[in-house]
Amino acid sequence: MTAARLQDFIKAYDVRGLVPEQLSPSVATALGSAFAQVVVRPEGARAMVIGHDMRPSSPELSRAFAAGAAAHGVDVTMIGLCSTDGLYYASGARSVPGAMFTASHNPAAYNGIKLCRSGARPVGLDSGLAEVRDLAQWLLDRGGQHDLPTGASVGTLTEADLLDDYADFLHSLVDLSDGRPLKVVVDAGNGMAGHTVPAVLGRSGLPLEVVPLYFELDGSFPNHEANPLEPENLRDLQAAVLAHGADLGLAFDGDADRCFVVDERGEPITPSAITALVAQREIAREVASGADPADVAIVHNVICSRVVPETIVDAGARAVRTRVGHSYIKALMAEHDAVFGGEHSAHYYFRDFWFADTGMLAAMHVLAALGGQRGPLSELVAPYERYVGSGEINSRVEDVAAATARVRSWGEDQGASVDQLDGLTMGSGTQERFWWISLRPSNTEPLLRLNVEASDQATMETIRDEVLRMVRA
Repeated sequence: MTAARLQDFIKAYDVRGLVPEQLSPSVATALGSAFAQVVVRPEGARAMVIGHDMRPSSPELSRAFAAGAAAHGVDVTMIGLCSTDGLYYASGARSVPGAMFTASHNPAAYNGIKLCRSGARPVGLDSGLAEVRDLAQWLLDRGGQHDLPTGASVGTLTEADLLDDYADFLHSLVDLSDGRPLKVVVDAGNGMAGHTVPAVLGRSGLPLEVVPLYFELDGSFPNHEANPLEPENLRDLQAAVLAHGADLGLAFDGDADRCFVVDERGEPITPSAITALVAQREIAREVASGADPADVAIVHNVICSRVVPETIVDAGARAVRTRVGHSYIKALMAEHDAVFGGEHSAHYYFRDFWFADTGMLAAMHVLAALGGQRGPLSELVAPYERYVGSGEINSRVEDVAAATARVRSWGEDQGASVDQLDGLTMGSGTQERFWWISLRPSNTEPLLRLNVEASDQATMETIRDEVLRMVRA
């Protein structure tokens, strides 16, 4: 039988493949063996942690990966069902590399692996994943034979439940005990939030009434896809918030590392607004502990709303702009010792969480901010939603470079500023009336991704339509 072609489903940051056509137990074993040889042992580590989501294939695949790693003398702790940020907690708290079996929000036919070095440091194609892929491919091509290191013994396999430790750690970072009573609807989308939310937000003594929606762990996703980035997947949450008269709603993706928020009216709150809100809280916390605000850094990517850097600068801190992608934001956060970072995709990163992303901690910040004042959430976030955005619009084009060049030429004719940190970013206008666009090529498809923001609806629509006309010409 022909070995799987790993390059077909090992992406920039993780593994995402069809089960079992691409990601099978034999492939997982080879990847575990390669991970032990490329990452774990060269770092001097002798142990690692492995967790998995609720997909039916996850337990078998995670055990196969563990066997491959253990064959190279690595002691493996299996932490079982967990969210991706739960795996990051285990890696950070224990200072060991980790592997999380999940395909996040992908459909039920998929599974995948997210890998990290000790301290939850990322592993991507430019930081070890390519070498893991190539060694695993070599192992598969020769029939999956695993050569033990000279003198090495097989590692041990043990089990541990770290859910309560994870919850305790998050509560040590954000105190929810003294806020006003809040009713919150949580849509777990049949994903891992159904496992983690009861432990974190449902614990006794908190002034929270949690209304559960689709908490049953089911990797077939019978109610809707576990991808809250798609508006259709928020419909049930929005209706439930209104039906229960809740103060807010939270929606998590399949592996519960991203969190989306809707207000008491059932209206979605942009991830940029959440980024600005949490940034302001983290800056205030640093200043309260004696830090000079000028020494506090917050990282945001190029397509966050203009309100994000404005909020950071208004608080006296430093706004650090980066390309889209978690490897870039984590690297810059470490370089600047940034206390917090946010992305338009609802990934939120915290220095106190090993610079890793955790949607749960961001949700706790929102709950603490709302519980600490009397007004509704819509009123609390209004200062962070003062501009109008288009959302991301994808266009399939034959010639990405030519389409981008047309838009750049048009923008330069308008006197717009231009930068190419990540694709093409242009902007023009004053504080009272402005617009900016981001036009970025997809890494994997002939697509251009357009984001537009402006001071008002009419300007946004005019610029959006003009740019799309040129892109799709």
